Amino acid sequence: MQILDAEKESKIWPLFRLGFRTFFLGGALYACLAMLLWLLALSGAKVLPGVGNPIWWHAHEMIFGFGLAIVAGFVLTAIQNWTGIPGVRGWPLALVTGLWLLPRLLMPLRGELNPLVIVLDLLWLPMVAGLLARPIIQIKQWRNLFFVPLLGFLTLLNALSYYAAADGNWLLAERVFITAVLALSALIAVMGGRVIPFFTSRATGTEKPQPIMLLEKLSLGAFWMATLGWLLLPRSALFNGLLALLLLVAALSNLARLARWNSKLTLRIPLLWILHLGYLFLPLGLLALAAALLQLGVTVSLASHWLTAGALGAVILGMIARVSLGHSGRPLEIGKPMVVAFVLVILAALLRTLLPLLAPGLTTTAYHGSALAWTLAFGLFCRVYWPVLTRPRVDGRPG
Repeated sequence: MQILDAEKESKIWPLFRLGFRTFFLGGALYACLAMLLWLLALSGAKVLPGVGNPIWWHAHEMIFGFGLAIVAGFVLTAIQNWTGIPGVRGWPLALVTGLWLLPRLLMPLRGELNPLVIVLDLLWLPMVAGLLARPIIQIKQWRNLFFVPLLGFLTLLNALSYYAAADGNWLLAERVFITAVLALSALIAVMGGRVIPFFTSRATGTEKPQPIMLLEKLSLGAFWMATLGWLLLPRSALFNGLLALLLLVAALSNLARLARWNSKLTLRIPLLWILHLGYLFLPLGLLALAAALLQLGVTVSLASHWLTAGALGAVILGMIARVSLGHSGRPLEIGKPMVVAFVLVILAALLRTLLPLLAPGLTTTAYHGSALAWTLAFGLFCRVYWPVLTRPRVDGRPG
């Protein structure tokens, strides 16, 4: 049976042998392209001829184009480890990848309100959910089934974002986008709690800290409640105060979680410190959003970038660098180019979040510098990991 599986595997182009290959590489390439287009658009170049609202496009594509591509690659790969059932590969993986890619390519030319763009973009994520649900239900592994309704929720948010664009309602669009950012950030909190302490203990030879269940429930529960609250609660002084309190609780409890994960032991291990530092941006972003709600001198847009440019950018880059090595049969070691990429993605986050606060007159410089650093960071990943993701495993195993 293993020989037969190996024969079948050899007929599949390596890029489509597991979800991490196509979606990590595609997502990273798109992170470069989309940010480069945004940088040119900020400079006045007409590089998005079909797009009516470039700000909407930037927010939408970094969340639903880039961020969710990485999520799809992660879960379509992890499902094999979770269930013991071979992961999605071959033509089904190529099909769902194509459904993700087509809206990305068409939207700059056809616009965000083109019916074909909208239909294609609302199809691919439910397909990922369906591919996930089948093996999970087959072996009744209910713990990981939560990804299915989560992807459904994100599909709903995607649909609402298109509705807001059609209606010209930026307030609704911003509410939807921040909710999606919070949902992805909460997912990082969930998965980070599972893997970051484990990775750290294994690499440093220390005992993995046992989770404190009350702290786990508080940190994740407050995070998810704040996510739903951002979408559903009316905007008033009372409800803004309640939502800010939830964000504050989520921030402090996640900071307490991180403090237990032996971060000081990771300073010489880039594949670890990027995850710890990226996770630190979660509570910072939650605190910034609470400050924005309470009108303490921070805008919602600026606050959200602690989560997007900071937590999502750094944790995603660190995770795809590590997962790509492990699932291609390579040692968990990186060279100087990836260390530079890690530094650049942190620099991109700090430029976008701190410089406009410290020197408002340099806000435009901050935008441009952050976009350039981000593009270089993910460009380095693509350069280093292209052969890793497009060639067979080095140990000859399937995947």
